[in-house]
Amino acid sequence: MIYRENGQFKTSYRADQQIFPIAQDRIVMLALLVVAFIVVPGLASDYLFRAILMPFVIMSLAALGVNILAGYCGQISLGSGAFMAVGAYGAYNFFARIPGMPLIVTLILGGLCAMVFGILFGLPSLRVKGLYLAVATLAAQFFADWMFLRIKWFTLDNASGSVAVSNLQVFGLPLESDVSKYLFCLSVLCVLSLAAKNLVRGAVGREWMAIRDMDVAAAVIGIRPMYAKLSAFAVSSFIIGVAGALWAFFYLGAWEPGAFSVDLSFKLLFMVIIGGMGSIMGSFFGAAFIVILPIALSRLLPLLASMVGHQITTTAASHAELMVFGGLIVWFLIVEPHGLAKLWSTAKQKLRLWPFPH
Repeated sequence: MIYRENGQFKTSYRADQQIFPIAQDRIVMLALLVVAFIVVPGLASDYLFRAILMPFVIMSLAALGVNILAGYCGQISLGSGAFMAVGAYGAYNFFARIPGMPLIVTLILGGLCAMVFGILFGLPSLRVKGLYLAVATLAAQFFADWMFLRIKWFTLDNASGSVAVSNLQVFGLPLESDVSKYLFCLSVLCVLSLAAKNLVRGAVGREWMAIRDMDVAAAVIGIRPMYAKLSAFAVSSFIIGVAGALWAFFYLGAWEPGAFSVDLSFKLLFMVIIGGMGSIMGSFFGAAFIVILPIALSRLLPLLASMVGHQITTTAASHAELMVFGGLIVWFLIVEPHGLAKLWSTAKQKLRLWPFPH
């Protein structure tokens, strides 16, 4: 009874096509923003910021970029970790080589570097697709690992390939505390999420989805596959590059090429698959699942073992965590292959009818 559209009349196309056409959705979203920006910074501990909130916010942004490419355009990519690395090292070079470079401009330039890199490795998508495209984008991962490890110019001639940043500030305000870093990353996430949502609802997004569903039919009706695919790689790589810069600057602080390994690319792809392909909301669900579940299992497994009178070692707990985590992913994909976003959509539809049967 509380989730109904009765009495909510739309008198214009603009009102009918807004992102949240139902008033209850707008209220819930406003409440979530208030909690995220005001309540959480006042109540969360340092551990919560470092272990859960910061990884969730930044990985949600990276998963959003992957979802644009894989979910909306249907181009499977295994080079997301490389795009994050290019964004991180690109932003670092602008930040370190140009004195007084504003942090926001640095992040944008890092995203643009990742965009160029993504378009370059997106060119094979014009000729191949599916598994072959995934292997082609995987080459970007190995190329980025070699480039940042062997070409010392990217790391300011540091032999180990590791770099570090400090004294971050925006508009003269220092970003040293966990709260300030969280609020800045959350603001970037909100801005880019809103931009991505509007983009996929427009003409460009419809072209991406047409290419995803059937590229030959899309070309017949006048959609240019080259423009659609490369624009998807460009937008996706830009968002992932910004996420990589945030991950390096605000979460890691000091990093090396191994921080953006192929494991990170697979993890981002899992986020999109579990959260829901072709869904902005699914990016957040998938990031929450991947970030929170391992921490919950690491706390829960020793507790369960102690309840039955057994002591579990740290090594055994880590192995059991991986097995349970992998089993849950497989089980979930079998039960709901369309991801958590589909469950959320189904629940909303049932709420619009509850308590009536039809």
